Amino acid sequence: MSDSLTVDSPTLLSGLSYLFDCKGKIFLFCLLLALIKFSSFSVTKMSRRYDSRTTIFSPEGRLYQVEYAMEAIGNAGSAIGILSKDGVVLVGEKKVTSKLLQTSTSTEKMYKIDDHVACAVAGIMSDANILINTARIQAQRYTFAYQEPMPVEQLVQSLCDTKQGYTQFGGLRPFGVSFLFAGWDKNYGFQLYMSDPSGNYSGWKAGAIGANNQAAQSMLKQDYKDEITREEAVQLALKVLSKTMDSTSLTSEKLELAEVFLSPSGNVKYQVCSPDVLSKLLVKFGVTQPAAETS
Repeated sequence: MSDSLTVDSPTLLSGLSYLFDCKGKIFLFCLLLALIKFSSFSVTKMSRRYDSRTTIFSPEGRLYQVEYAMEAIGNAGSAIGILSKDGVVLVGEKKVTSKLLQTSTSTEKMYKIDDHVACAVAGIMSDANILINTARIQAQRYTFAYQEPMPVEQLVQSLCDTKQGYTQFGGLRPFGVSFLFAGWDKNYGFQLYMSDPSGNYSGWKAGAIGANNQAAQSMLKQDYKDEITREEAVQLALKVLSKTMDSTSLTSEKLELAEVFLSPSGNVKYQVCSPDVLSKLLVKFGVTQPAAETS
C-alpha cells in the first residue's frame, strides 16, 4: 500500500513547474489588465484636466469648452441665410416651448443691428443679446466718427474679436451663440457672413446654423445657384427648413422671415415678414397646405 502512494521525483518536479507556469501566466494577465485599466483611467483624468478650463489646449490641440459651446448651438432652432443678387434672405425656426407662453411683438431669431445690417441667431439668447448690443454700439460709434455706415465685414470682424477674447482669458466662458449676418455696403454690395463661438467668421453664399445644420448645408449646396433672385431665395430657404426642422408641419407661428434689400429710392431696407404674408408664402411655394375654411 505504501508503494502505491509513492511518487517519483521527476513527476513531482514537472507537476510543480507546470503549476508555477500557470500561476505566472495568470499573474501576468492580471497585471496586464490592471495596466490597461490604469492607463484608461489616466487618459480620462488627463482629458478632464483640459476639459475644465477655457484657456488650456488639450494634447491634441483642442479647446473643449469652445466645442461644448458649439454643441449648445446644435440644440437651438436652426436659421438659414441665402445671398441673392438683389438682397439677402434670413429664415429662422422658432422653438415654441409652451402654448401658455405670451409671444412678444418683437422677433426671436432676427435682429436689426444698423440700418444696413441685420442678423439671425442660433444658441443661447441671453448671450446673443449682449453681443447684439455690443455690435449696435460699435456701428453707432463708427457712424458718429466717420459720418457713414460701418462696412459690414468690419462690423463682423469687430464683434468676432470680442468673441475670441472670451476663449483666451481665464475666468471667462465662450459665448454659446452663432450668427448669420446679412448686410449691404457701398464697397461689396450684399454680403452674408457666418460666425461661431470661437470668433471665426467667413463669407457665404448660403449657410445654416443651429439644429440639423449639416443636412441643411448639404441641401443648400445642391440647390443653390448663382444669380438667384430674392423670391427664389425665400422659396429655397423655406423648402430646406421644411425638410430639416424637427416638427412635422411648417406654420407661420414656427418661422421668422427677414430680408435685407435696396428700396426703389436706393436706401437699404430691413423688412420682417408678417405672419399673414408668411402663411401665404408657405402655401404659394407648396411647403404647407392652405387652411380649411370654416363654415
